[in-house]
Amino acid sequence: MDDLSRFDPPVGTPEPIGPAIRRVLAPNPSPMTFRGTNTYLVGTRDVAVIDPGPPDEAHLAAIMDALEGHQRISHIFVTHSHVDHSPLAMVLAQVTGAKVHAFGPSRAGRAAVMTGLDALGGGEGVDETFMPDVALPHLAEVAGSDWALRALHTPGHMGNHLSFELGVDGAFSGHVFCGDLVMGWSTSLVSPPDGHVSDFMASLEMMSARAGHAVYHAGHGAPIEAPVARMAELMAHRRNREGQILQALADRPMRAAEVAEAVYVDLNPALLPAAARNVLAHLIDLTTQNRVTPDGPLSESAVFSRQA
Repeated sequence: MDDLSRFDPPVGTPEPIGPAIRRVLAPNPSPMTFRGTNTYLVGTRDVAVIDPGPPDEAHLAAIMDALEGHQRISHIFVTHSHVDHSPLAMVLAQVTGAKVHAFGPSRAGRAAVMTGLDALGGGEGVDETFMPDVALPHLAEVAGSDWALRALHTPGHMGNHLSFELGVDGAFSGHVFCGDLVMGWSTSLVSPPDGHVSDFMASLEMMSARAGHAVYHAGHGAPIEAPVARMAELMAHRRNREGQILQALADRPMRAAEVAEAVYVDLNPALLPAAARNVLAHLIDLTTQNRVTPDGPLSESAVFSRQA
């Protein structure tokens, strides 16, 4: 059995997976979410919920049912405001009275180069109404009765993306909730205007340089037990993809979708639209580096030419 098949937890059942950490899988499997969104419950008295997930009544009930008699939900944290991570946060806040903590609304942290590019759309589902009660800047710390979370701004997959370092018993434990920045089962989608390749690479480099990270708990899929090695793989993958895109454009000018068909040769055709978004993100980044040139405004229909 391969690693992907091995990760198949029961939906809606809290599972202990680390120091004062339980995972509850949401019932939203898809090609983009794998088995579904991982919601994390942290703490033994005051409980922090990380990424409540999609607006699903059964998942809300599963989160509430996971509480033991002496426990209460005291804090809600959101890594980023895609629709598979954040919408249930507002409902959970109403039910529990806990405040929602995140970097900011859905456009917070967006790269400056993406200004004016809203016409590009999205494709992966942005929670446009998301508004946290508490905005967490980089390195902000929030503590409960027996836990602490340190926010790390990790844009790239989305501008308002945070990761959270977990502290237990007065010390940071090496466990990190990394949202969709790093996953073991797949690479992360980087889709403009919310996703930005340069920011994504910078976030991976920053996280790789932080000492003591032992386990990453991703938004989808199994825990990542060699996170630094996995991030090195992801950075190498992105650099290789950039090279493939430039090589494809050496043959002739192309649109993003055409480049995707040229470089994602073994991909399930159903995933080609997402691949084209990834390619477009690279093409925008390469445009800012003056390595490719579009035939007009940046868009999905623009024809890109490689610079000599």
